[in-house]
Formats: sequence, C-alpha cells, structure tokens
Amino acid sequence: MAQLLAGEANFSGKLPVQIPITPGGQPYTYLHAPLADRQSWLSNLDPTPAFPFGHGLSYTPFEIDELAVDRELVPVDGEFTVAARVRNTGEVAGAETVQLYAIDPVAQVTRPVRSLLGFAKVTLEPGEQATVRFHVHTDRLAFAGLGGRRIVEPGEILLEAGSSSLDTPVRGAIRLVGEERDATVLRQHAVPVSVERA
Repeated sequence: MAQLLAGEANFSGKLPVQIPITPGGQPYTYLHAPLADRQSWLSNLDPTPAFPFGHGLSYTPFEIDELAVDRELVPVDGEFTVAARVRNTGEVAGAETVQLYAIDPVAQVTRPVRSLLGFAKVTLEPGEQATVRFHVHTDRLAFAGLGGRRIVEPGEILLEAGSSSLDTPVRGAIRLVGEERDATVLRQHAVPVSVERA
C-alpha cells in the first residue's frame, strides 16, 4: 500500500461491478436492457454510474485504438478474431486491461446494451505498445430465444474495445450469416487471447 501511495508501484485493478452515483441510480449492472439506459422521458433518475464496470486508475495513461476484425461475414457456427492496439503513452510502466464488448442491436428478445466477451491485462513500459487479439467463437454470442432455447441468431453484431464498459473508443462490426443455430450445448465457453508486442 505504501509503495502504491508513494508511486513506486502502479495501480492496475479493474472493478468487477458497477458503482452507482445514488441509491436510485438503477440498474447496478452494466448488463441492463436498453430501456434502463438514460431515458429522461421515462424517469427523472439518472442511472449513469459513478464508476462503470471495468473502471480502474493508473499513474500512467493508456491509449486503445486500431480495432480490426479479420472477417465481415461469420457463419453462425464459426469463429472470428478481433485485434486492438494498446499503448502506454505516459512516463512510467503500468498495466492496462483491454476489454472487448459485444452489442446485439436487433434480436428476437431484448439483449443487454453490451456484454463482455473477453479481456487481457497487458503490462507495458513507457512508450511500449502491443496488439491484443481476441479469438471469438459464435457460441459466446448465444442467448435464450423466444422458444426458451439457447440459440445463435443471424444478424449484425457490434464490437467495442476499451478500458471499461463506458470507455470504448474503438468499434467494429460483424454479420452472422446462415440459419438460426441451436446452441443448447455450448462448446466454447472462453475467449482465448493472445498478446503480440511491437
């Protein structure tokens, strides 16, 4: 603790929860439905969190940019890779956790405004950069449909990467193609991540 406060060590933790500004600032989770977002015509309570999911501080600033997806069209039983660059733009060493989120804007049931697909903590020296690659199977995009079964549905999926659920400066998209797929049994639960240093 003394080393952190003296600046001899660097903070790198991230919040696994969302912290509200006020007791009425529901929802407390970043996985809320679109209608629970800031909607002044529905409620006078502001749900904007004091600290969002994935938030964390450091003595050095980081920049996340250059998001790239290896393909635009992905079969509903396929895989794709998302890459993003992270750079330490400060003067001291530190670690940043690059987070990848998915957004399903049109689905047969209401989906969360965004959901975490994967993350990677990368330690960087001042001026150093790295490319983080997320290898995503479409099983990670499955959800319970109207029939009560877990499915992967064709359609557009938006992708965002950043340092928290509300700090996602880079965006991309894929389109799932094919027939609706039954995903009752998930084969891929994790998103493997690889880090390539420049």
